[in-house]
Amino acid sequence: MKSVVPVRLVALVVVSTLACGDAGSVDSQNASFDSSAGPPTYLTLTGPAKRFCSAIWVSERVREEALYNSVLWTDQQVRDYEGGRLAFNVDEERRVVTASYQGVQARARHFGDQGCVLLSDHSDGVLFTPRAVNSVLPDAASTAWPMGDALPDEPLPDDVDAELLAEAVRVFFANPDDNRAAFLVVHRGRIVAEDYGSGAHRDMQLESWSMGKSLTATLAGRLIQLGSLQLWQPAPVPAWQNSDGDPRADIRVADLLRMSSGLRFSNTDATPEQMSRSFVPGQVDHRLGYVAPIDAFAFSVSRDAEFPPNTVGRYRNSDPWTLGYIIRRIVEHELGEEYLTWPQRTLFDEIGIRRFTLETDPYGNFLLTGYNFGTARNWARLGLLYLQRGVWNGTRLLPEEFVEFVSTPAPAWDDPYYGGLFWLNTADESGRGGRIPSLPPDTYNASGAGDQRTYIIPSRELVIIVQSHRSPAAHARDRRDREYEALGLAVKAVDAGWNW
Repeated sequence: MKSVVPVRLVALVVVSTLACGDAGSVDSQNASFDSSAGPPTYLTLTGPAKRFCSAIWVSERVREEALYNSVLWTDQQVRDYEGGRLAFNVDEERRVVTASYQGVQARARHFGDQGCVLLSDHSDGVLFTPRAVNSVLPDAASTAWPMGDALPDEPLPDDVDAELLAEAVRVFFANPDDNRAAFLVVHRGRIVAEDYGSGAHRDMQLESWSMGKSLTATLAGRLIQLGSLQLWQPAPVPAWQNSDGDPRADIRVADLLRMSSGLRFSNTDATPEQMSRSFVPGQVDHRLGYVAPIDAFAFSVSRDAEFPPNTVGRYRNSDPWTLGYIIRRIVEHELGEEYLTWPQRTLFDEIGIRRFTLETDPYGNFLLTGYNFGTARNWARLGLLYLQRGVWNGTRLLPEEFVEFVSTPAPAWDDPYYGGLFWLNTADESGRGGRIPSLPPDTYNASGAGDQRTYIIPSRELVIIVQSHRSPAAHARDRRDREYEALGLAVKAVDAGWNW
């Protein structure tokens, strides 16, 4: 892996993308296309261009369906598109999507197994060599689940209530405005319920968003199991460890997993003072990797310390991106392996996953804070790995202590609902689950925007997958109520005594 790009070079890249408008919150996901009221127009176009590109060539969705269910995120964007002010040009041969609005353009291009990547203004290429990612696994159709997709023919066990499971599926998909894509329940390793909606199907690579943070944790856990990384060691970032008196030298791998590093990194909950000290003043650091063609890893490790590590827990992309930097550096420099294909070899082939699209920034860094696409079954396999305490087919892939760590409350967070790049359902004062009342308190989950969830419930030997297309403009206001009801019904289907 290359050395860290100097801060001034990253700044030049970021500032060049901001030059077309005034400073504001980098909320390209929710802003209209009026740059005078928020972020620069360019930064409101990059996300839609990338999402449409991924919908076309990664998920292979019907284009009009994808536009309304995943690309156009606000009512204003819908009006701009239908009024001809917002336009998308699709170059089929070069696989480039260009989003345009009032003379401003943003582009994304498909690069095979690395998915779609934001392009800079001056190039149609990227600053890495794309790689084909191939699985060594046999044909999935003729291989039994979970290493393949062949399911048993026998009926469900007597202690599983098929009618309650069917009711859970019905409730989950009851309102088409919910944009639900997948609902899958695994009990004791067997798929007991599975259905799809909104044009999705079993083999579709679905937008997974921040569930990818839990995948970053899993890759770190693989390195810990392989002996190449330690949970409690100081984070091996040379720029932090080789400078006398650098307070970042005290940040541990565990602190990064807990999003408690204390790095200066603004998000939408930042104070005006914190926003003024963002990398680009007034812009949200948390989203720059999504909307600007920058080196997200170099950007993260360049940030200074705002708080001592393990004292403040905050939801910030700086920590998983820094972990990504560490993972890439170990894979390339210590293991001497090819980074872009390493997750397939070290994790996915081990647990029956033949394809999982991990998109990158233009420098070839996995953006596993949002730009990743996996099927419901593949997320279920990842959930099973954790349900089985890190063991798969008799082989330990993750240390048991690591599984315990990610599912234990991080001490620096005000509420006990965050672990190690997983969300928790820690019991409230009544002894019930805290954040999700319809699920047991030992539940923990990978979580992504727009209701992407991999729920792991050890006490009931359950994994439940929820995936949805993310278009707030079309969501029903009470969609979460139906999700919680469906989750509770799924638990009750395997535990008749469960009530919420």
